Amino acid sequence: MTRIVAGAAGGSTLVSVPGEGTRPTTDRVKEALFSRLESMNMLADTRVLDLYAGSGSLGAESASRGAKSVELVEFNDKAAAVCQLNAELVNKVLGSKVVTVQRSKVETFLARTAEAALEQWDLVFMDPPYPLTEAELSVVLELLAPQLSHFAVVIVERSARTPEPTWPAGLTGLAHKKYGETRLWFAEPVTETAGVEPSTD
Repeated sequence: MTRIVAGAAGGSTLVSVPGEGTRPTTDRVKEALFSRLESMNMLADTRVLDLYAGSGSLGAESASRGAKSVELVEFNDKAAAVCQLNAELVNKVLGSKVVTVQRSKVETFLARTAEAALEQWDLVFMDPPYPLTEAELSVVLELLAPQLSHFAVVIVERSARTPEPTWPAGLTGLAHKKYGETRLWFAEPVTETAGVEPSTD
């Protein structure tokens, strides 16, 4: 069972994706992550993109805590349907259509949004399946980088055993944190310092 931790929809129970095809972010990691983001003022009025969204819990949490807009991108049919249910739940509580869902491959979605040539994302969550290779992840990061606002933050959730992502031109790694078998990698556009202190374990 997954719940929204805090904010306008805090305490709401989210629908989980059936089966074992997705890997939900644990409550411990989610609470630590959002505490950090709130200390950075990275939630209120931000434009959020949740790639490989799974159940959409990270995007839903962002909306509950004041994000201006949240886009959930998920290709798996069952997971995308769950994203839609959770988006509707949060939107109902908020009284506004803050969360929307795109059933799409991440690469296809980013290629399509790149055509608008806009710096449109302030906060991006990426929790790809562990089998995704480092080369495939690099391609996604390269597509994403030109679409970020100057003060954006990108968070990549990976197995603690995988290496640091290869950041493309336009993005620089600035912090990471290990939680058991999970490691969060933080990055930002090279043109702006978002103020995340470097950290290692």
